[in-house]
Amino acid sequence: MTRSVLAKTVLGLALAASLSGCFEMVVGSAVVGAVATADRRTFGAQTEDKAIAVKADLKLPKLIGEDGHVNANSYNRKVLLTGEVKDAAMKAAVEREVRAIEGVQSVVNELEIAGPSSYTSRSSDALITSKVKVSLVDMKTISANSFKVVTERGVVYLMGRVTEREGQIGADVARGVSGVQKVVKVFEYMTEDELKALQPAAVQPQNG
Repeated sequence: MTRSVLAKTVLGLALAASLSGCFEMVVGSAVVGAVATADRRTFGAQTEDKAIAVKADLKLPKLIGEDGHVNANSYNRKVLLTGEVKDAAMKAAVEREVRAIEGVQSVVNELEIAGPSSYTSRSSDALITSKVKVSLVDMKTISANSFKVVTERGVVYLMGRVTEREGQIGADVARGVSGVQKVVKVFEYMTEDELKALQPAAVQPQNG
């Protein structure tokens, strides 16, 4: 399947899924299943990221109640906090709670002091995330599977383990998506040599 066909297929699935609010499930499974690129995190880091996210999902609702809406996304043990909280004290309390989770190495606190976002706003953010993922898949000079996309109130946050070149291309791609208000890079940068070391060696033709 070509990238162009894949991109159109994923976008079609995402738009269809928007009727039932299943953007992330559809896009995530389609992209991960179709893009044959290994995750640049170690298996241990991937496992810890999942555990961190689960623990945050269990802890934070008890802390914020109905006064906020917080998303915690972990990539290579770096946690990005987005959403809304009622005041500065709650913003600080959420960060402390997440920092205390086993395995967390750093926290990027992008929480806004405001009322919880509406369902319409969250649905719009999910669609933007879908479009950005599709656009990354269609970009031939980078690996879409190396990017984690989070959208909050039209602001796109890009996470991942990438080179500065890849990060700039990814940010430029995201800025070109309709509805995106701003792009924030939350990358872990690696060198081009480190990237080459992760890539499988080309198969050499045998003389015969």
